[in-house]
Amino acid sequence: MQEQNFKNHAKIVAGFHYIGMLSILALLGGSINYLCRATPENKYLAALLTLAAFIFAVLWIYIRTFPLKAQDRAIRAEENLRHYVLTGKLFPAELKMSQIIALRFAPDSEYLALLDRAIRENLSNKEIKAAIQNWKADHHRV
Repeated sequence: MQEQNFKNHAKIVAGFHYIGMLSILALLGGSINYLCRATPENKYLAALLTLAAFIFAVLWIYIRTFPLKAQDRAIRAEENLRHYVLTGKLFPAELKMSQIIALRFAPDSEYLALLDRAIRENLSNKEIKAAIQNWKADHHRV
């Protein structure tokens, strides 16, 4: 497995992110076109097809976001435990979820200093990731 770092840590699943999304968008566009051009006797079928395509598009979005929210909760719990083990205290309330997600890539030796800096300077997730010297890979998030 390739060593993970700031430049290659994002994971794109072509079948889902490209083929799935483009297929649904093509279906939605084609069904809207069909609805606009349908004869009166075909309007009902065209409207149902457009509704189905819209439902697929909405489902595609939720199929992606719901698991990410669950992963975010798991990451928050893991990083809160990690912070507690390192400091004996719970996470600072000032941390944003995007910062917590970015901090998971920091090794323990860089973690606390980077966490303090993230709060003090209000670093974005990209700034936090770029500041990490020794990347700690996460191969489980998609």
